[in-house]
Amino acid sequence: MTDTHAHLDFLEPEELSEARAHLPELKAVLTLGVDPRRWERTLELAQGNVYAAFGLHPTSAHLLSPEVEEALRHYARGERVRAIGETGLDYYWTPETKGAQLKALDFQAALAEELGLPLVLHVRSRDGRAEEDLAAWLLLHRPRKVVLHAYGGHPALEEAGLEVGAYFSFAGPLTYKKNEALREAARRLPRERLLVETDTPFLPPEPHRGKRNRPLYMRHTLQRLAEVLSLPFPEAEALTDENAKACFAWA
Repeated sequence: MTDTHAHLDFLEPEELSEARAHLPELKAVLTLGVDPRRWERTLELAQGNVYAAFGLHPTSAHLLSPEVEEALRHYARGERVRAIGETGLDYYWTPETKGAQLKALDFQAALAEELGLPLVLHVRSRDGRAEEDLAAWLLLHRPRKVVLHAYGGHPALEEAGLEVGAYFSFAGPLTYKKNEALREAARRLPRERLLVETDTPFLPPEPHRGKRNRPLYMRHTLQRLAEVLSLPFPEAEALTDENAKACFAWA
């Protein structure tokens, strides 16, 4: 199993100890540092089968400055770094910072292009407007390698993502009973573009809803994806492991 999106720096010490105890059960974990004040911690956690990504989350886009840009360039060049992000558009929490979010997104997309790294995208809104704006951004900028993190099934993003050859990463919501439309989306998408993630400590899958997520809970989302694709669990595991390796270029 491969967890392509986690935030290990958000775990409490006892939670991190538990997570580390189970890391040998996973092929790899990508932990994302999304706030300049936590980038050093993310770097420290990138050991063994844990790799790092660095970026500025859209809800923190107002922090972008020449100093932050320089720091992000520094961290992004680390030997354990496999992606830039997460970046993107979030109108759910901070719609008033749309301009700052787009500026931060453009900078990080350019950095990912410069370094030849995948760009990990976040999107969230109450009315689908952020998803539509991000779809338009994708079609305009066409990043070479991009991941739609915690993909939610929005039609415009599906169309744009397919157009630019994006990877679609599914998290805990794939397992939720009312999310049949999301499972239908997973069935439609090219299998070579499917990834799975936990978004630890957020978005826990069934049967752990209401609790803090862990990389080990990846198994529940992967099991649900296997059922959706009518694949035995080992085949779904091998598929998503190979897709993650192709995307993030780890051993």
